[in-house]
Amino acid sequence: MNYDEAVAAFFTATPEGTVPEPTRQASTARQLRDAIEPLAMHPVWSRATNEALAGHGLDFFSGYAWGRAAALGEPAPAVVVSSFAVFEPSLIAGVYETGRAACDREQLLATRFEATTASLKGVLDGADVSAAAARLRDAALDLDRSGRPLYAGLAEIPLSDDPVETLWRSAEMIREHRGDGHIAACVAEGLDPITMSILTELWVGFGLGEYSGTRGWDPEAIAATAERLRGDGLLDGDRLSATGRDLRNRIEDATDRTQQQLVGRLGDDVDLLLADLTQWSRRCVEAGAFPPNAYKQAAG
Repeated sequence: MNYDEAVAAFFTATPEGTVPEPTRQASTARQLRDAIEPLAMHPVWSRATNEALAGHGLDFFSGYAWGRAAALGEPAPAVVVSSFAVFEPSLIAGVYETGRAACDREQLLATRFEATTASLKGVLDGADVSAAAARLRDAALDLDRSGRPLYAGLAEIPLSDDPVETLWRSAEMIREHRGDGHIAACVAEGLDPITMSILTELWVGFGLGEYSGTRGWDPEAIAATAERLRGDGLLDGDRLSATGRDLRNRIEDATDRTQQQLVGRLGDDVDLLLADLTQWSRRCVEAGAFPPNAYKQAAG
């Protein structure tokens, strides 16, 4: 899948003003996660970064998989499958191996950092991000790394003095820190990868299979899992039942608890920071550097 094919597949706009129900009365931890998502994922959705990586033989999906997995060093495919968690295992293992074969880690990281920073500077032209970048950096560095492989790997890669690079890389660390915590919360509830995907897609507002299908799960696997979840009382038709929504809300609360150290570092006066991050993320969407879909932005 090349970049233009990815845009065609993922850039389905939601009506202006769409606010996913679970985010309407969100905790500070959830508000932060949604505010930084387009910034943290700029290397994934920026055309400039994708074109730079394509010069090293990476397409959209192999660039995504190898770009995230590089935080772990050069792990075995099974480690990537475990860390990413929600993808169909053979899919993510295959695209990771394809990416690693095409481009070595040092070259990948250098290209990703240079192209992403240049792209985001263009999107945020005129915005003074220095104070926010420093605040995110100070909050994100040296958090507890227990059970947080993707965060720990990113935190080991030195930051530059460039405020725009610091902004997106700090956002990326925070994103993966929450993601690691979210997976732990899902595992604690006994969920398998496809169930994690289905519960999240229905919780944020996607239709059944609309998001989990992009994670490599085929329609037969989605249908079989949905039938099992109906039998468990977690789905009512193709929607979450009250029991299923309670379960997904419980996972959200547990995920938020994994962010207490981070949120505490940001202090009480976090509203202005969140407003700036939200505004800059909106610029990413407007520039075509993140899908214009409110459910996609909240899917995590």
